[in-house]
Amino acid sequence: MFLVALSFAYFAKALSGSYMKSTITQLERRFDIPSYLIGVIDGSFEIGNLLVIAFVSYFGAKLHRPKIIAVGCVLMSIGTFIIALPHFIIGRGNISGTINVFPSFPPGCEGESNLSMWIYVLLGNVLRGIGETPVQPLGISYIDDFTSEENAALYVGCVQTISVVGPVFGYLLGSLCAKIYVDIGFVNMETITITPADARWVGAWWLGYLIAGVITLLSAIPFWFLPRSLPMSGHQGAAPCPPEQTTEKYLSLMYFIPTLRTLLGNPVYLIYLCVTIIQLNSLIGMVTYKPKYIEQHFRQSASKANFLMGVINIPAVALGMFSGGLLMKRLKLNIMGAARFAFGTSVIGYVLSLFFFAMSCDNAKVAGVTLSYHK
Repeated sequence: MFLVALSFAYFAKALSGSYMKSTITQLERRFDIPSYLIGVIDGSFEIGNLLVIAFVSYFGAKLHRPKIIAVGCVLMSIGTFIIALPHFIIGRGNISGTINVFPSFPPGCEGESNLSMWIYVLLGNVLRGIGETPVQPLGISYIDDFTSEENAALYVGCVQTISVVGPVFGYLLGSLCAKIYVDIGFVNMETITITPADARWVGAWWLGYLIAGVITLLSAIPFWFLPRSLPMSGHQGAAPCPPEQTTEKYLSLMYFIPTLRTLLGNPVYLIYLCVTIIQLNSLIGMVTYKPKYIEQHFRQSASKANFLMGVINIPAVALGMFSGGLLMKRLKLNIMGAARFAFGTSVIGYVLSLFFFAMSCDNAKVAGVTLSYHK
């Protein structure tokens, strides 16, 4: 039951994360903000995660892990709902891309109100990052503590596989919502004269966040009813400390620093840390801005770009995970060998990603932007 619940939580967080990236161009048009600011908003998830990850991983492992994961899922859900909140504050949009603010706003405040709406998106994404923090470290440690060594790898593999499926549904949800006009339910759709292929079109970006928020909230429910510990038949690991010993021994910063020092002195951990940095450095930028690149340079709608991201890129990641596991099994790599293998393949992937700098397309010819009106 814990494995099913954790897999669902992984699916939910992966779905909402990929949906966030699929709405980048929609948010730019809706709030009239530049691309660099979208990068800040997208990175705010990792900022929220970074604020609490060390403390949650260390102290949370000594407490009731399923309930802490449940709290994290609830926070992720609230953060996702906050991201959608500006749609219900700023009113309806018009075809030119500007916002018709509700009359309650004083004259002259419309632009300021519209400008500040992206802050809600940023704060919601930060809260998503904070809520996501306990899911992976506490979930994986719970599996590792209460399963045999040979089964732990299988269970973790199942969870990781589900986490790859989440982005597929996230991008497909983004594709679906991008086909729906932003003010669906508030305007007569027969009066809308533009199509999703029009550069002025803004899809129902907020709708997907409501769906993702509900799914994330549902993922928290099972964890409230799971026990703090499970029977450990044949498990070689050390039994968890009783609650009273936990409070006395671990809930103090004096044990945190020495543990962190020991961890940073582990060569396998350092290699894995480098691998993660290299992978994210080469992946995040591509995943974040590739849909926008497809839209602008190949003149595709946001819906088409998100669909392509979901059905082409994500299965490639799944294939890489499967082939990597197959090679590790065939080569019979130990822990250090696996770390070196991961580091080598990550460096190769990073070098190959640099070839994107050599690829380019001509800018779209737009009168008054890239061409004069006299040509």
